Amino acid sequence: MKLEIIVIIDLLDLSAAFDCVDHDILLCRLRHKFGIYGTALEWLASFLLGRSQQVYYKGRLSVKLQLVFGVPQGSVLGPLLFLLYTAELFDVITECGCTGHAYADDTQFCVSTPAEDHSDAVDRLTSCIIRVRGWMANNRLKLNEDKTQVIWLGTRQQLDKTLEQQNATVPFSSVVDDFGVLLDNELTMANHIVALSRSCFFHLRRLRSIKQSLTPDANKSLVHAFVSNRLDCCNSLLAGVSNQLLQRLQVVQNAAARLVTGARRSEHMSPILCDLHWLPVRQQIIFKTAILAYKCQHGMAPGYPQVYCQPTSTVACRRLRSADSGRLAVGAVQS
Repeated sequence: MKLEIIVIIDLLDLSAAFDCVDHDILLCRLRHKFGIYGTALEWLASFLLGRSQQVYYKGRLSVKLQLVFGVPQGSVLGPLLFLLYTAELFDVITECGCTGHAYADDTQFCVSTPAEDHSDAVDRLTSCIIRVRGWMANNRLKLNEDKTQVIWLGTRQQLDKTLEQQNATVPFSSVVDDFGVLLDNELTMANHIVALSRSCFFHLRRLRSIKQSLTPDANKSLVHAFVSNRLDCCNSLLAGVSNQLLQRLQVVQNAAARLVTGARRSEHMSPILCDLHWLPVRQQIIFKTAILAYKCQHGMAPGYPQVYCQPTSTVACRRLRSADSGRLAVGAVQS
């Protein structure tokens, strides 16, 4: 019998996260939790302490204020120091039976559970949110609950059963924005593709209006900057998406190619894309995914995808005929 698994993801939003970092708490944590002391700690202290700010307006300067909170967000050290500052948050999340992920100040945690145990998952999620809120209050951070998003992920049949018995204490969304990618309940990526298509055509219309004032090279560079980059960003997430949805993105790419080359709508696009050395959308997704799999096999990818992308020959399970074929067991973790 196949076990039906559903997932809840909570995407946290912090108010002015970098500006709220307490210098005393951070330096204490660096010393006692991460073992940074001596000259190294003094360097970090000199980076944080003694900063001030003023406002210049209409020829006048405001009073100079000393900054006792915050790390510079645009600096190299800023995001790293913020992650060290919030490292204990993931101990809290783990204790609640959830899995946490973070990129700088963007934090999320998830709970996976069998579909019939969804009530227990909601209770765990609620408990985790309460503990996270308390931890942030103790560490001078502010959880922006109005912008925090929670979503169920699963098949339509699983979600129908779950939502019929939904606990109203936790407000759930049908679509959330996760690092610029719109995720829907069933991970069809339809909302993301519609928004991406709309954004690309907006920029294509603007570029078309100024095309006569641009050189061919400048026109091509702008199309790459405003359209091709958007089509390429996170496109490996679209692996397995239906042809009907991907065709919307292919229409965008064809329009971009016509803007660059001046081709007519009646012309066949395959040779034009070939001349431009542009892979069609689906082939580009396959290419990106293949590169990621290659890097996982050869130790060139970040640690987290390598853990979940193991050769079948190394997975601790019964011996498979595919073990010697070089295939990968995605999602299998070595014990």
